Amino acid sequence: MNSDELYKRYAAGERNFSHCEWQAARLSGANLSHVDLSSSKLDRAVLNGANLRGANLAGANLHGAELCDADLSEADLTNANLRTALLLRANLTGAKLDGADLRWASLQQVSPADLDLKQAIVGGTVLPRGYASNG
Repeated sequence: MNSDELYKRYAAGERNFSHCEWQAARLSGANLSHVDLSSSKLDRAVLNGANLRGANLAGANLHGAELCDADLSEADLTNANLRTALLLRANLTGAKLDGADLRWASLQQVSPADLDLKQAIVGGTVLPRGYASNG
């Protein structure tokens, strides 16, 4: 499935796109709120400025993905692979990050107050200025 087909199906009301394979997909600025992309392969995808509010990305492979300025508020990123992902200025308010692999990811300019990394895997992660773990 290409991005045009995704947009068409999403506009028609379809939300379940779990287990899809979209490596290196170009979906910048896409409105995909409340979409189910669980267990999908989105490594190296470009989702800059995308609206993924309330999206189910549990278990998704987002290794090396670009999510700069993306709205991931209330998104489920449980057990997602976000290694080396760019999340600059991403909105992670209320995002579920339990078990998310954020090693070597960049979270610069993310609001530290909106970030709960207590159950995430971090190591080499570039954390936002002022972030202090409460765990």
